[in-house]
Amino acid sequence: MSARAIDALIACAVLVCVSLLVWIACGWVRDSLVRYRAVFTETARVRMSEFFLFVDVNQLWVAHVAVVGLLAAVGGWFAQSWVFAAAGAAAGAWLPRQVARHLRTRRMRRFDAQLPDALLALASALRAGASLQAGLRQIATESEAPLAQEFALLMREQRFGVSMDQSLANLHARVPTEAASLVASALRIAADTGGNLAETLERIGATVRARLHMEGRVRALTAQGRLQARVVGILPWLLLAALHRLEPEAMQRLWTTPGGWAVLALVAALDILGLWMIARIVRIDI
Repeated sequence: MSARAIDALIACAVLVCVSLLVWIACGWVRDSLVRYRAVFTETARVRMSEFFLFVDVNQLWVAHVAVVGLLAAVGGWFAQSWVFAAAGAAAGAWLPRQVARHLRTRRMRRFDAQLPDALLALASALRAGASLQAGLRQIATESEAPLAQEFALLMREQRFGVSMDQSLANLHARVPTEAASLVASALRIAADTGGNLAETLERIGATVRARLHMEGRVRALTAQGRLQARVVGILPWLLLAALHRLEPEAMQRLWTTPGGWAVLALVAALDILGLWMIARIVRIDI
């Protein structure tokens, strides 16, 4: 057999192997994408139901894919590197989870802020002779979201035959804050043993109000530290962007060489470490 025939056989074998590997990789990517879409849509459905927002999860998936593609394109265009395109895609995949976490935290804080006035109104209704169900119904009707939504759901569960203990447990599961735990425990004990529920609710309302006041003072005193954390986090990347626009040729090696990638990885690691340390300093539990 001639050398040319041997080379042709080797080239065919390599082509077959590469084609097989590409086919396997495409199948793995397709299966991974299907699993990721299923997890994303289910998580989005659960998170949106927590916010009492009922939207089409397929539209959210399309928007998520668009954001991932846009950030990947921006990262690749800015640095002319596939590494930054992959980093942009990873940031787009990470962003919805952080947004949902931020919205959930803000919703729970708003619930706690509305709770003292609602407890005082419920205590006044009980002192006036109204039943607990009537007082809860009044809160669900006259309050604003999210407190009105949560208590309306609690009353709806009651109408469908769910026990009071289970309804309060569901409320605490949806809003896992210390104030909600105190209210659920007080209502559960009052439903089981009786007692002066109005006085108990007034004490809980006063305690929650004092706690919120202290948390507000702590957040005001640590505002400078939290602002410094944001500056520490974003300033190195703004400087890199500015230097890239001013001296693109000098900064090109930072984006396209392994040494530059190592420097960027070190900067990112130190940046994350600084953010973590500042967050630990300004996080004060009350």
